[in-house]
Amino acid sequence: MNRKLLILIMLFTVVTNFYGQRKPDRDKIKSLKVAFFTERLDLSSSEAEAFWPAYNAHEEKMNSFRRTERSEFRGKLENLETMSDKEAENLLQNFMDMQGKKLKEQQSFVEKMKGILSAKKTILLLRTEEDFKKQLIKQYRQRRGGGGYR
Repeated sequence: MNRKLLILIMLFTVVTNFYGQRKPDRDKIKSLKVAFFTERLDLSSSEAEAFWPAYNAHEEKMNSFRRTERSEFRGKLENLETMSDKEAENLLQNFMDMQGKKLKEQQSFVEKMKGILSAKKTILLLRTEEDFKKQLIKQYRQRRGGGGYR
């Protein structure tokens, strides 16, 4: 059995198990992501050895930014009508600061990836991240709408 077929079977199995449960399990999403990225990027063993620790560290930083955004911004937006102009100005400045930090992290990540992967694979990585998100959303919507498969 060739490698791509094996990865596709593994990917299908993980997707099926993932959507068979009521609440998504982070470990299963992670497994699905690893299989998806491995298939798309066709990483050599030396690339994978350097790639995954760097990628996982980047993901943790981005998750931290998302948690901070949820806690600091979303709750305050619900009280926008009662917020003073000064509070709104501070909130807006904090938002812009967070966006700057996220951009800086993304730029640092791309530079790090260019040292691990070729420029072409680095671009493919960025596209693969978007494709993975789209696939998860599409399959989630299919399952929620009843039009999915098992």
